[in-house]
Order: sequence, then C-alpha cells, then structure tokens
Amino acid sequence: MKIKNVTLGCDPELFLRSIDGELVSSCDKFGGTKKKPLPLTDVGHCMQEDNVALEFNIPPAVDKLSFKRDINKSLTLIGERAKEQNLNLAIETSGYFSDEDLDHPKAKEFGCSPDFNAWKKKINIPPSPNTNLRTCGGHIHIGYDNPKLQTNLELIKAMDLFIGIPSLFLDDDNLRRSMYGKAGCFRNKSFGVEYRVVSNFWIKTDNLIDWAWDSTHLAIDFVNNSCAIEFDIESIINNNDKDKAVEVMKSLKLNLPVLEQIKIKV
Repeated sequence: MKIKNVTLGCDPELFLRSIDGELVSSCDKFGGTKKKPLPLTDVGHCMQEDNVALEFNIPPAVDKLSFKRDINKSLTLIGERAKEQNLNLAIETSGYFSDEDLDHPKAKEFGCSPDFNAWKKKINIPPSPNTNLRTCGGHIHIGYDNPKLQTNLELIKAMDLFIGIPSLFLDDDNLRRSMYGKAGCFRNKSFGVEYRVVSNFWIKTDNLIDWAWDSTHLAIDFVNNSCAIEFDIESIINNNDKDKAVEVMKSLKLNLPVLEQIKIKV
C-alpha cells in the first residue's frame, strides 16, 4: 500500500545542566508523566519527566515549516522553565549521572513499553538500570492513512537507510547504542509508526531539523516506489561501520547537511 497523507511528530529527550555545568536529574522538578504530560500550550505542545531527562512532544505537522517551528517553540518554552530553576537545557546524546541523582525510582525506569527490531521482527531487550549512563533519544513519529504492520516494517528499514546511516556521521556519540537505538528500532502506533534509532542530535539546529524532515520523506518515497535495500544496513549501524556507510550514501547520492553553517540554538 502507498503511504499517504503523511504527518510528522517527535518526542525528543533533553538533559539538564546546572549553572556550574553539572548534569542534573529532572526528577520532581517539572512534572508531567507518560500518562499525563504537562501542557506547554493549548495546541498540543507538552512535556514530561522521563527517567532523569525531560521529554517533549509536538503536534503532528503536515509541512516542514510547522515541524521546525513547533520544535523550536517547545525548546524555548522548556528552556524558560529551566532557567527559572537556574538550569540550562542540554541537547546531548549521553551522559553519566551521580549516584545521588539516580537514587530516585523514576531514574531506574526504562522502557515503559517494549519496542521492536524491524530487521529481526523481535522485541528488543530493555537496557539494564545498573549503570550511571543515561541517554537521550530523538524519536520521529510518522503518521499516515490506514497504517499496516508490513508497511511500518518497510518504512523503518528505509528510515535506517536515509536517517540511521547518515546519523553515524552527524552524531559522534556512540555510547547511546549500548542501551538504545540499535538499527530497526521502532514502535507501532495507532497513527503509524515511531522511529527510535536516532538520538536527539537532529533538533540542535534548523538545518538538521530540515534534514530530518527531508530524509524522512525520502524514506517514504523509497517505500512507495517499492525500492529494494541492497546493503546489510543493520550491521552497518550497529557496528558504526562508517566505511560501509559511505558506500551506502554514495549509492543513494546522499549528502550531509553543511554543519559549518549551523549555529547551536540551546
């Protein structure tokens, strides 16, 4: 089936740092939970505490301008709340927290619901809480008409091709993949599917947000055109094999965003 009437959303996670630059847990500082997120606006922007990080959601976007605007709006609103507590947002992929920060029940919660591997068609094993390492995801939500499991599987594989492979060069942190974000990681959703492979790196700048939007639509076109994947994408991503990744990108004529022209917003 063709993927039609697409919307994109996301639920990126953020760390907090003190004015001294130390990582700080979000637990009991802002409110909001998975079951009852805290509204930031009355049109679908919301936030929640998630383990030691903060997570935000945006309304489903039908165009790139709205997608970018709503991410930036959420970052601004959350940043203002953080500054009221003398804290700064940190768009970082991973970090180590103190034993004191992790001495909270929320800091030991991982994987509120299972996610799956599109390549192996199996449930992913949740990470162990017995570590001081915590990570931030930048999950992309793809909504479309009459979603089907088989379509989701093909779409997630294509997302690995157009998002996951280039991310090896755009996100220089490889620690997160020891816990989350291996190739093909996804959740089925009532609206479509959630791509869970990449970290939050792509919300740092407008140029990267544009890249995420455009690359997601390349993946959708790939599926709609019934194209075949000719590389072992799962192995390339999980092993951080940049040599093979270059081959994939050359075959698809993919270019990376011009990072030199980007300024970090937060």
